[in-house]
Amino acid sequence: MSFVSHVECTVCGHRHDPKRPLTVCETCGQMLAARYDLERVKASVSKDALRQRPPGMYRFRELTPLDAGEVPVTLGEGGTPLLALPRLAAHLGMRRLWAKDEGQNPTGSFKARGLSMAITRARTLGARGFVIPSAGNAGGAAAVYGARAGLPVAVIVPRGTPPAAIAEAQIAGAHVFTLEGSILTAGRVAAKVAPELGWFDLSTLKEPYRLEGKKTIGLELAADLDWRMPDVLLYPTGGGTGLLGIPKGYEELRAMGWLAGALPRVFAVQADGCAPVVKAFREGAPTTTAWENPTTHAAGLRVPSPFAGRQMLRVLRETGGGAVAVSETAIQDAQRLVARLEGIWTAPESAALVAALRVLKGRGDVVRDTEVTMIFTGAGLKYEPPPLPSPVDLAGSEEELLAQVRRVIRP
Repeated sequence: MSFVSHVECTVCGHRHDPKRPLTVCETCGQMLAARYDLERVKASVSKDALRQRPPGMYRFRELTPLDAGEVPVTLGEGGTPLLALPRLAAHLGMRRLWAKDEGQNPTGSFKARGLSMAITRARTLGARGFVIPSAGNAGGAAAVYGARAGLPVAVIVPRGTPPAAIAEAQIAGAHVFTLEGSILTAGRVAAKVAPELGWFDLSTLKEPYRLEGKKTIGLELAADLDWRMPDVLLYPTGGGTGLLGIPKGYEELRAMGWLAGALPRVFAVQADGCAPVVKAFREGAPTTTAWENPTTHAAGLRVPSPFAGRQMLRVLRETGGGAVAVSETAIQDAQRLVARLEGIWTAPESAALVAALRVLKGRGDVVRDTEVTMIFTGAGLKYEPPPLPSPVDLAGSEEELLAQVRRVIRP
């Protein structure tokens, strides 16, 4: 028996039956969210019991939508490390700085969590195949978990999507299509083709269970910090599933009495060339509007019209957070800085957080003693690297080679 009590619309509150496949609210078309019988969850599991379980996101099974006995489609996702960043913190004039390194998931990004959960539930509820529009990593993850489930997947991506993400989907046997335009264009195609095929549309936040997978980042963060929350949470924001999921996890733990206090101030971070959430936040708008001509090399941030803009803005405002846009140059500089100081080659979306942290520190939104957690959403290995100097080319006899090395290392 699932611990889910019902699935409800996040805008109008209409309740939906969790025992059938669900997309958006049948009344108002807005995003859905699973709700739990939290008293029963609290009576069924303890913090001590969780510590005894194997690592991974399904250790929090009672706070997931799985039915009793339902076997997840899994490759061991979750359980990613929360890394202290002392050298970067010192460089930025801070004391307590953390990164949750989601690049250590099986598919190299946090998308593994959401797609594992969504495909697990959709398979249980009768899905025969999947269609997903993607800016990169989600398509690769959907293909991998579809293969794991033994179900076909079609991935639709904009041209210019990182080659590693396309290769990941292709090698897993997905049907991969590229097109002109953005993920918004891909989403319109997916919405039309999925019902014709009789397959399930896995578009961001247009079904309720990818959110539950991303929520487990918040559950893990709470356990990582010994059942407390940081002061500030920075999140690279494209579709925004994790920006909504992490606070959802925190709120459920608060309702169970496992966490106390206010939620972290949540800041959405976007690129200058595609910043619909930043624009709407600055203007005091109730929801986002489509960004014209989105441009950024951080593919996961190239989402011009996030479906849940209204809900994301609500989180930012209710937590006392905000939204920051950073330049392409700042992202690339930050990517090199994190690698040089902490040895982490993170994705450009994640590096944008470091660039944004500099902005927040400069304007006083964070100070030296503010405890900040950044969600590093993917591994840099899946992307083109930032501009780098050419390696030193050695030539000549062994003595000449040694002399050249010495000149570079000890000029």
